[in-house]
Amino acid sequence: MANIELRTMRAEEWGDVAALICDSTNGWCESRGRPVMFSGPKQDVQVFCSVYEKLDPGCCVVAEDIVTRRLAGSCFYHPRSSHVSLGIMNVHPDYFGQGVASRMLRHITDVADRTGKPMRLVSSTLNLDSYCLYNRVGFVPRLIYHDMILKVPAGGLDCEVPGAERVRPATAADVAAMIELEWEVNHIRRENDLRYFVENADGIWHVSVLEGRGGSLDGFLVSIAHPAIRMLGPGAIRTEDGTAALILAELNQHRGHQPVWLVPADRPRLVHQMYAWGAINCELHFAQARGEWSPPNGIVMPTFLPETG
Repeated sequence: MANIELRTMRAEEWGDVAALICDSTNGWCESRGRPVMFSGPKQDVQVFCSVYEKLDPGCCVVAEDIVTRRLAGSCFYHPRSSHVSLGIMNVHPDYFGQGVASRMLRHITDVADRTGKPMRLVSSTLNLDSYCLYNRVGFVPRLIYHDMILKVPAGGLDCEVPGAERVRPATAADVAAMIELEWEVNHIRRENDLRYFVENADGIWHVSVLEGRGGSLDGFLVSIAHPAIRMLGPGAIRTEDGTAALILAELNQHRGHQPVWLVPADRPRLVHQMYAWGAINCELHFAQARGEWSPPNGIVMPTFLPETG
């Protein structure tokens, strides 16, 4: 590993990092006989660079081979007011098994330790290499999630769900209440993220909120519609019925497409509601924490862009 140097990603390297993400992720999928995750042009995957850099400029570490000048790996991370989130981490297949991921991870855990903050991530239960990597540095699996997919009919899903009449699109006036709701439900704060989702300057986000009593909010759910990724989340909701109502609203923002979303495995009634709509499992994920963690006071729906656990 003497030839590997860690440094911050440069703006002109977005295309290289996007190609690395594609090659690493798709290579891992193909080696296990699974469908590739990124089937479109590699340039579409620059959305990861774009989103993460808008939220946290300068918070992507890359591993460069100083002999060949190739990028051997990349990892995004996200300092929040309550925690540090570990984002998408990739190592090029040519550098698998050479300790690149361990060095990048240790670099980021050092950032968290210097600020005294816990860390969060979402990781595949199928990738035991990454599972070992994270647990060796102190991450602990806390929640299990069903990854679910559903091809939404072109005309949308026509289902009756309790609370659906209380769901509406979010506005800028809702952001403060969303911040406090997520703190109450999930014990984290990411003010800039929620404001960014609702403002939607990129035109790829949609946010629904569930109105409560007296002008309060009982939940919110975000989704992204982009050629590289269609996914529901993040979300924080007080009840299972409210979660189903928000999921239905956001699925109908993806008519004619097949988004993915994460449902807590310890909520069987909600899981079976998804099955009743025609959803199927495609994977399982762990929400993991390193350091302080408290169980949710409600339902948390994590996402892969940007990840927060």
